[in-house]
Amino acid sequence: MTESDPRVPAKKGAAAVDQFLRKLAVTPKRGGGGRGRLLFGMDATASRQPTWEQAARIQTEMFTEAASHGGLEIQLCFFRGFGECRASSWITDPETLARRMASVTCLAGHTQIGKVLSHALAETKAKKVDALVYVGDCMEEGIDDLGRLAGELGLLGVPVFVFQEGHDPIANRAFAQVAKLTRGAHLNFDADSPQALRDLLKAVAVFAAGGRLALTDYANRAKGEVLRLSRQIG
Repeated sequence: MTESDPRVPAKKGAAAVDQFLRKLAVTPKRGGGGRGRLLFGMDATASRQPTWEQAARIQTEMFTEAASHGGLEIQLCFFRGFGECRASSWITDPETLARRMASVTCLAGHTQIGKVLSHALAETKAKKVDALVYVGDCMEEGIDDLGRLAGELGLLGVPVFVFQEGHDPIANRAFAQVAKLTRGAHLNFDADSPQALRDLLKAVAVFAAGGRLALTDYANRAKGEVLRLSRQIG
């Protein structure tokens, strides 16, 4: 995994955010053709094992929902333990992804969300990534550093969908900024409501494969949290 180091303007505060959002308004949207490319980022630190197992069960449904929109490629990127951050190859079938996820055991450690964002930058510069979804519950890094990386992803047209388990206020603030700077979405879910995470992940798979119109159509049928997600990026 390589670190991306291109720079964005160093302006601070609301003016910088507004400048990013003006540029994002003219970035290209998904043009269709071929499989959608979804980078699936997850926190695999010790407390995340139940959610990891839940996500592993949902991924088959993500491929199924995306099939009618041209199909999906998923790359798994996760961090755990002491500085470990890994990414799989790009995967086009649920069985391979299921085996890859089943081989991972969550380990105690601090968050490394910046590495996931940096990796997404490197991947989309090699070949366009249609969306990044990140699932986690906390943030233990510098919010300005994450904001810089999110801004770069936004300028490249990669929306970040952050699904936050629980309501940690520090993470809540950081994740909302990452979503805003990339024209993505940030929603909370609870561990005892597995259907919410299932619906949200399926919705992002539809978006990556079919774009905004496909997501809008899916959201109008699915309602609930998926409709909230669609409205955030609309």
